[in-house]
Amino acid sequence: MSAFLTLLRRDVTLSLRDGAAIGTALGFYLVVVSLMPLGLGPDLKLLARIAPGILWIGLLLAALLSLPRLFEVDAEDGTLDALSLAPLPLELVCLAKAVAHWLTTCVPLCLTAPILGLMLNLDLAAYPALAATLLAGTPSVSLLGAAGAALTLRARRGGVLIALLVLPLYIPTLIFGIAAITAVVTPPGSFLSPFLLVAAVSLVSLVIGPVAAAAALRVQGG
Repeated sequence: MSAFLTLLRRDVTLSLRDGAAIGTALGFYLVVVSLMPLGLGPDLKLLARIAPGILWIGLLLAALLSLPRLFEVDAEDGTLDALSLAPLPLELVCLAKAVAHWLTTCVPLCLTAPILGLMLNLDLAAYPALAATLLAGTPSVSLLGAAGAALTLRARRGGVLIALLVLPLYIPTLIFGIAAITAVVTPPGSFLSPFLLVAAVSLVSLVIGPVAAAAALRVQGG
């Protein structure tokens, strides 16, 4: 466990020290959400109705931007080869990197989403649901994204391939996350059922993501 925490602390520190990934993700998220009111016009009711979908889709696309570098830097300097030979199982290495990505990319995006919701006239009653669904659903973004990053590690134009591989896997989280917020915005509707499904997808991803990423890295390593 100490080796896992040390690796997690290292990846978080390197991500925060670099700052480029989270800066790019936040900037992209801001641009996407800011353009929507300009494109859709001044209809505040329309903006409020589609705000959950815009916030979720923008967050998923923003999080994708930093996924290619999840293993890329360590592969270039040989650190990934050393980690694969270390006593720590490769599955836990992948889990540590996915958790670091969630902490340094997805969590800041989640904290930014309520602020951007003001630009979309999101109902104030929906803010607790928005925060809860984002925090419960975004772990699957990092965990499944780690598998996609591992599969495309040595591929040319890996960022495009990651999007093609991972975006279909994000659809359940997207659907249930939007449904949970919409249930609060436009009752009657059940918030709890889609919220639990969002959490369930993240729990399943916790099992599948690191195992798939580790298997892909072993194949990449020959």
